[in-house]
Amino acid sequence: MDLDALVRARQAEWDRLDELSRRRRLTGAEVDELIARYQSAATDLSAVVSAAGRTPVSEHLSMILSRARLRFAAARTNPLETVGRFFVAQLPAALYRIRWLCLAVSLACIAVAVLSALWAATTPELLRALGDEADIESYAEEEFVAYYSEHSEGAFTSLVWTNNAWIAAQCIAFGITGVYPVYVLLSNAESVGLAAAIMAEYDRLDVFFQYISPHGQLELYAVFVAGAAGLAVFWAWIAPGARTRGQALAEEGRAMFTIVVGLVIALLVSGIIEGFVTRQDWPWPIKTGIGSVALTGFLLYQWWLGRRAHRAGHTGDLEEFEAGAKRLIAG
Repeated sequence: MDLDALVRARQAEWDRLDELSRRRRLTGAEVDELIARYQSAATDLSAVVSAAGRTPVSEHLSMILSRARLRFAAARTNPLETVGRFFVAQLPAALYRIRWLCLAVSLACIAVAVLSALWAATTPELLRALGDEADIESYAEEEFVAYYSEHSEGAFTSLVWTNNAWIAAQCIAFGITGVYPVYVLLSNAESVGLAAAIMAEYDRLDVFFQYISPHGQLELYAVFVAGAAGLAVFWAWIAPGARTRGQALAEEGRAMFTIVVGLVIALLVSGIIEGFVTRQDWPWPIKTGIGSVALTGFLLYQWWLGRRAHRAGHTGDLEEFEAGAKRLIAG
């Protein structure tokens, strides 16, 4: 290829593209022209790079193309529309994609908690290994209930919310390891099982369920979802399918980390219930019912609204331009 000849032949068209990309306002016809000239210049850039590699001409043309692309791809949008699209489409779609994995993780964790409780309840040596008998009795008789009222409502809500949200974010962020989410899930399930066993040892299993059921329904499921999202990222690395591993990790990582925002909100709700509802002197059916309503709302958001978003073609990942261009495509 004669690079000088190409420059002489195309320079006017490139200059016109640069001029259009710099204008503040474009008519409909000028927008069509901008896109057509962008596609033509992208073809020219591909030819230049293939024939001569990186040259001052290719760098200059790349700059013109970048400016033009921003002109028609980075149009200003209403922030409220962006927020609405996130909560109505992207987030529920991401949650819906891992719905069965969430169910599997939930059942597995419940099984581990039950087995841990049965093991501890039928193994006196294990309970004695957890601490002195006086300390264990104090935990069952006083500390378990006192935990929910040792701080003010607002302080306690902030404490449990930030702690749980941080754990959920870590499950997804370190999900690529495949180990951290499993460790968090198993540790959480084992702790719940052992606490139940201690309370049962002192005939206070009913108190255990009464105090954990208002907030625990949504809180525990949010942790299960975080673990499932982290495992989904790990599986994208193990089995990327037709994608490269880098592409699979990027797409799944963006989609699954979207879920962090949803879990932060869900855990805030469970934290408010734990801080303001659990400690109240209300009938237990009312307090448990509030927790059940919160969990039902989250499940409807994941399964019903998520199904609608998924059918509309959303995956939870960013849109093509939001995710960043991967390569120039000649057209």
